[in-house]
Amino acid sequence: MAMRYYIETFGCQMNDLDSEKMAGNLQHGGMEPADDPSNADLVILNTCAVREKAVQKVYARLGELKRLKARKPELLVGVVGCMAQLEAERIFKKAPYLGILAGPQKGHVLSELVTRNRTTQTAAVDLRRDDDPEPLETPYILRSSPWRASVTISEGCDRQCAYCVVPLTRGKERVRESAAIIKEIESLAAGGCIEILLLGQTVNSYRDRTAGNLTFAGLLERISKIDGLKRIRFMSPHPRDFSDELLEVMVSCPQVCNHIHLPVQSGSDRILRAMRRGYTRGHYLDTIRKIRNAPGDISISTDIIVGYPGESAEDFQSTLSLLDEVQYDSAFSFKYSPRPDTAALGLHDEVPEEEKSRRLEILQERQKRIQSGKNAEYLGRTVEVLVEDRARSRVRLAGRMRNNRIVNFDGPEDLIGRIVQAEITGFSPNSLKGIWIRPETDGEVHPVPDLAGCTASTN
Repeated sequence: MAMRYYIETFGCQMNDLDSEKMAGNLQHGGMEPADDPSNADLVILNTCAVREKAVQKVYARLGELKRLKARKPELLVGVVGCMAQLEAERIFKKAPYLGILAGPQKGHVLSELVTRNRTTQTAAVDLRRDDDPEPLETPYILRSSPWRASVTISEGCDRQCAYCVVPLTRGKERVRESAAIIKEIESLAAGGCIEILLLGQTVNSYRDRTAGNLTFAGLLERISKIDGLKRIRFMSPHPRDFSDELLEVMVSCPQVCNHIHLPVQSGSDRILRAMRRGYTRGHYLDTIRKIRNAPGDISISTDIIVGYPGESAEDFQSTLSLLDEVQYDSAFSFKYSPRPDTAALGLHDEVPEEEKSRRLEILQERQKRIQSGKNAEYLGRTVEVLVEDRARSRVRLAGRMRNNRIVNFDGPEDLIGRIVQAEITGFSPNSLKGIWIRPETDGEVHPVPDLAGCTASTN
């Protein structure tokens, strides 16, 4: 009887894709997925280490799995990903029963680690940090969706932001050759995939030296010419590398969605310097103005950290004023948490936890008002929605507009994976509510318009 595996994912879209790679590798190795950890022979926790909160969730889950293993001694438990890379010794102290411990980029060897554990009856550990792009390529990916897929274009980061563990966990930036990326996406599109999400720690720093120093904008332009693709998204660009060429491609290629996530982290120049972000508030706002003035109504989201060491009341007010000036369409905000082996760990003048919480609440309330006002502008409008899944709200379906706004509405579940029209009838700070516009012809959903090719000129 085949081993059954269960993977739990913590963290970002890149971790989601890593889990799909792990599942593909395990299935290729003869294993089968389980629907619940209690029914599995192997449980893998694919972890994140960007914030302490994510780390604590994993330790709490390991406590639960310890009780499961006590009832089921043959259960094999593994921790993989960024957290494993960053604090392996601490993990083993808290969970000495682990059978597998491996860093990121190990999806392509996971079956081998399982075999090694079964053969030696000891923990299989792989914490090597690969500096070559080979682990980014794998033929075995168990996709969770037939119509939407994430594709790695680069991994790792050469920047040294003072608070960030990514260079410590995922290593130096490594890029895939554009030919391999395009081949993978062509295969996905031929199989019915209509939306692609390009992933990298700083996607817009991408350069393919095997293809004439092809830039990220140039890669986007080439991908947009692939037959069958209707939507192209990417996460996450760095403000310092956001170019006029990239903006031109976003405007001129209808397949590239009109949404950009541009992390700012702070509105204070003093804190940006302490964070080693490599840009000023003025530089960031210049980029925002270009995006806002461009055709296509491009929406902008961001990441913000409050309570960074040394952040004064004045620094925090600068961040609030940035919210007011930019008017973000959405924002992810977090309290600063010290991370092991980062430069910020040595900074003093810690902001008290109570004050961090107070500032976060103020910032989130300010952003909530901004989002409510922006979402109210959609009342009565008809919008294009790619239906993604069942809704978490009282209505049946949830989808996403090209500008990344979520729309909830009632409709048959066979709409999932299709692009439809909806009239917006309500809103909240985080989503829109709509009515599905049923086609008048034969009951089928609206056909997706045939998008013309890209016209941007890139060098």
